[in-house]
This record gives sequence, structure tokens and C-alpha cells, in this order.
Amino acid sequence: MRVDFYQLTRDPAEALVPLLARNTLAAGERLLVVSDEPAQLDRISAALWQRVPDSFLAHGRMGGPHDARQPVLLATVPDPANGARFLALADGQWREAAGMARVFMLFTPDRIDDARGTWRMLGQRDGVERHYWRQDGGKWKEGP
Repeated sequence: MRVDFYQLTRDPAEALVPLLARNTLAAGERLLVVSDEPAQLDRISAALWQRVPDSFLAHGRMGGPHDARQPVLLATVPDPANGARFLALADGQWREAAGMARVFMLFTPDRIDDARGTWRMLGQRDGVERHYWRQDGGKWKEGP
């Protein structure tokens, strides 16, 4: 499993999730977006309609009649009812989710200690590849 840590220093999660969703769908995968905050999921839903100018990113909220058909599913729990193998943790809280090929851990500076603890914990697991991303101006750059 690959885990990408994104430190949100300039933009909120709702600005990044549509870009991750677009790239995930372009790779032929589905995305599960998880947050404990319903208001954040509302903002992400709105951003999926508007953030990427060249496309609408089809999505739904978990608990609807067509969860299994959603290319992007917004949820409060890491249950991939849409068959997603990619997971975005939009609220910066680590959650275990079986069967994921890739996880995007989005965290703000006030959650850096939690992210560091998660980084260390995942470093002790076999088969986990970790990457750190930071904003440099408006672009994302990998590295420390």
C-alpha cells in the first residue's frame, strides 16, 4: 500500500480532493473520501462540482441508493461501498481500511503531531510505501 501524506499549509482539503479524485478516476480507480465532519464533506461535495473547471466529478454520499455505482463516495467511515481501492482521509485522522492500494492522508499544521505518529507507525509495517508532499507556492512538491 502506498500512503501519501499531504500537509495542507495553503489550501484546505476541499481544494485538493477534486484534484486527487480527477487523477484517481483517470487511473481507472474509484475513490472513497472520509471525514468525521459532515460540514467538510458538504464543502468537498460542492468542490467536486466546481473546483476542476474542465470536468464535473460524479460523486455521492454514503447511504444513498447507488453507493456501489459511485466513482467517488463521501463517507464518515472507511467502508468502500463503491469498491474503491483509493482512500482520501480528508480530516487528517488515520483509519485502517482493508484492501486499499493507496491512501491520501490530508492534514493541517495543527495535526502535524498526529501525522508524524502515523508516519512512524506505518514505517514499521511491511509493504507500506510512504511519501510526503508539501505546498510550494501553488504547486505540490515531494520531499521533506
